[in-house]
Amino acid sequence: MNNKLLTEPKIIDYCGVNNMDLRQLQYFVTVVEQATFTAAASLLHISQPSLSASIKKLEDNLGLTLLDRSTRHLQLTKEGHILYEEAKKLIVHFEHVEKEMIRLKQQGPLELSIGLIESAEFWIPKVLTKFKDEFSEVHIRLLEVLSLKDVEEALNNFHVHLAITNQYINNKDIKTIPIYEEKLVVLLPPNHPLKHEAYVTLKMLKNEDFIISKEGFQTREDILNAFRQSGMKPHIQIEIERFETACSLVEDGLGITVVPENYVKYSNKHHYHIKYIDDANISRTVYLAYVKNRYLPPIVMRFIAMVKKFFNHLS
Repeated sequence: MNNKLLTEPKIIDYCGVNNMDLRQLQYFVTVVEQATFTAAASLLHISQPSLSASIKKLEDNLGLTLLDRSTRHLQLTKEGHILYEEAKKLIVHFEHVEKEMIRLKQQGPLELSIGLIESAEFWIPKVLTKFKDEFSEVHIRLLEVLSLKDVEEALNNFHVHLAITNQYINNKDIKTIPIYEEKLVVLLPPNHPLKHEAYVTLKMLKNEDFIISKEGFQTREDILNAFRQSGMKPHIQIEIERFETACSLVEDGLGITVVPENYVKYSNKHHYHIKYIDDANISRTVYLAYVKNRYLPPIVMRFIAMVKKFFNHLS
């Protein structure tokens, strides 16, 4: 977090108080994170008495005790903990907006950062081509974000403007829009005994060596749930993060895997067999996600609109 002294925009009616400013919040957050007034004062380049007075004024203004001073070490009260978590978000958001305004003044709205899952490669170039027709000078960053933790961190920490993900994000601060569904299919090694079958069933796969996403990935949960509903459990041998790795391992005969159909549908260079699962409708929903109460440049909103239009057209 940037520890330079901030100007003092007021946080209007926050907790019912009209005179709490960002500087006080930064002082409070720094005290909490440094654990002592002495260390915090040194980091903030102010005297310890001034820092103590500022925190006390913040408490007086709020009518709340934020720090428990009765113990040897500083401890947050329940109210202090709530303010600390919210203050961190406000400070990061303010710094982001400040940097964004400086960048807009110097360069204009020329950046778009997108978090992606692997299977988005079948359609994202088509949308980006149209997007570049409108915004030829835009700088685009594509960041692979796969697990739920990765997606939430990328959004909350401003690493991406939006994310294309198969993770449903149960977070009141994040807008999650379903854009399409895709089936999951089984990949078999080149010389697998089932290679001539028109389709496979979960029972046929029960004793196979499974290559599967590690914990925290929605595709893993989709597969395990399908087996669970059939009263079976897959024989997991290898855990991976990327479908690309799973495909390579299957080609080398190290097991079977389940991946989104769109990931392999458009690939002409592979040495595995693609099979549909007959007795289980295993599919996943892909979402477009972004933080609700955050400034998004017009080009980001335009890209979101183009994605929605693209999939409305396909349907």
